[in-house]
Amino acid sequence: MATDKPRRPRAETPKGFRDYFGAEVTTRRDMLAAIAEVYHRYGFDPLETSAVETVESLGKFLPDVDRPNEGVFAWQDEDADWLALRYDLTAPLARVAAQHRNDLPSPYRRYAFGPVWRNEKPGPGRFRQFYQCDADTVGSSSMAADAEICAMLSDALEAVGIERGDYLIKINNRKVLNGVMEVAGLSGDDREAERGIVLRAIDKLDRLGLDGVRALLGAGRKDDSGDFTKGAGLADSQIETIISFMEAKRETGTATTACLRDLVATSETGSAGVQELETISELLAAQGYGPDRIIIDPSVVRGLGYYTGPVYEAELTFEIPDDKGRKRQFGSVAGGGRYDDLVKRFTGQSVPATGVSIGVDRLLAALQAKGRLTATAQGPVVVTVMDRDRMADYMAMVGELRTAGIRAECYLGNPKNFGNQLKYADKRGSPIAIIHGGTEAENGTVILKDLILGARIAQGATLEEWKNRPAQIEVPRADLVAQVRQMLGQ
Repeated sequence: MATDKPRRPRAETPKGFRDYFGAEVTTRRDMLAAIAEVYHRYGFDPLETSAVETVESLGKFLPDVDRPNEGVFAWQDEDADWLALRYDLTAPLARVAAQHRNDLPSPYRRYAFGPVWRNEKPGPGRFRQFYQCDADTVGSSSMAADAEICAMLSDALEAVGIERGDYLIKINNRKVLNGVMEVAGLSGDDREAERGIVLRAIDKLDRLGLDGVRALLGAGRKDDSGDFTKGAGLADSQIETIISFMEAKRETGTATTACLRDLVATSETGSAGVQELETISELLAAQGYGPDRIIIDPSVVRGLGYYTGPVYEAELTFEIPDDKGRKRQFGSVAGGGRYDDLVKRFTGQSVPATGVSIGVDRLLAALQAKGRLTATAQGPVVVTVMDRDRMADYMAMVGELRTAGIRAECYLGNPKNFGNQLKYADKRGSPIAIIHGGTEAENGTVILKDLILGARIAQGATLEEWKNRPAQIEVPRADLVAQVRQMLGQ
C-alpha cells in the first residue's frame, strides 16, 4: 500500500509580507543613520522597545480601524493574557513613559525606528510589515516642543537628500478643528459619528477637491466606478462652515491664523488652538524656518483619534509619473502631532506629549524617484581560487584587505570552472576580482581585474579611458592592498 509522501512546505513569503535584500537593507540603514544623526543633534536619545505588547497596552487607537483591537496580530499566551505585535512606535512609548516615569528625565526626548505590523488587507505597495522612524517629546506642554519637532523633521528631510523646495511641512491644530465643529453645531458625544465622517472628508481634499468633500459632507458621493459613499448629512450652513475652514489658508501664516481666529471666535477651544498655532509660527520664524519649509495649513487633519492639539504632516511637492504616465505630486511621507492623553491611560494623570513618525518605505521611494539612491550597492572585492591547495594564501589576501577596511571575500564555491567565479563576482556587484594562479605565485604578483571598467568597455568605453586605466593589471603581491585602494578611489 502506497503511503503519501510528506508535503514539502512552499517556499513563499506570507501574503502581505516581503523580503529585503542587500542593497535595500543597506540603503535603509544609511538613511536611518542620517536621520538619527539629526535627532541626536537635537538632544534626543534612542529607544528600542519590544516588538510585542499586551493588547491592553496597545489600546484601541489603530489608524483607519473603527473597532478596538482590529487590525493587529494578536494571540493569547499560556497565562490567558492577550499579546500583539506593535502596530506603531507611539503606543509602546506611552507604556514606557508610564512604566519608567520615575527613572526617565522629564521632559523625555526619544527617537526609535523599527518594523511595525498591521493585520490589514494588503494591496499594491501596502504591506503588513513596514518600517517607521519616530521622534517624540514626553512631559512638555510647551509649544516649543511642537516647533522643535517640525524644525527637526525639516532638517532630517534635507539630511537624507530632499532638497528645500521639494517638501513642505504643514501644521494645523485639532483644537481649531474642534472649534469649527462646535461652531457648526457638531460638538457632543451624540455627534461623534458625523464628526468622524467630516474628518475623513477633509482628509480627502487633495484627492477629491472641494466639490467631492462638499458631497461627502452632505448626502454622499458616487465615484467613477459607481460606488456610493454615504455622507455626513449636514445642513448647508454647516457645510459652509466646514468649507470656510478648509479655505482659510492665506499667503502668510499670520493671515491664515487671523482668518481662523475669526472663524472660531465663539469657541474657547478653537481660539486656544489658534493661539497655539501663532506661538509655533513665532518660534519657527525665530529659528529661520520660513514658509519655504513650514506653513500653517487648515487642511491637515491626521487620522489618529489620540491627537489633542497641533498636528503636522510632511508633504513632498515634486511630481512623479503614476502607473498611467500622468504626473502627480508624491505626497505625504511623515506626520504627527500632540497627544496629551495617551500616557494618561496608564497613570490616570495627563502627561503632555508630541511627536512625529516618518514612513521609511515612503521616504526611500521618494529618494529613489529623485535619483538620490542607486539601484545597487557595490559588492566586495572577490579573491578567486585557482589552486585548492593554496587556500591559506587566498584567505591571507582577504584578511589583509579586510584589515585595511576594504570589503572582501574569498570564493567558496567549486573553483573548477574559473568562468563561474567571475560570473559570481559579477552577480555580487564586485568592483575587482583578484587572480593568483601558479604563474603569479612564482612571480610574486597578483592580477587585479577591474570588473566595473570591464563592463563599461564591453558597452563601449573610449580608447583614452582604456589606455589610462586598463581593465586588468598585474602588480607585485606586496602592493595588493595599495593597488586595490587606488582602483577603488580610496
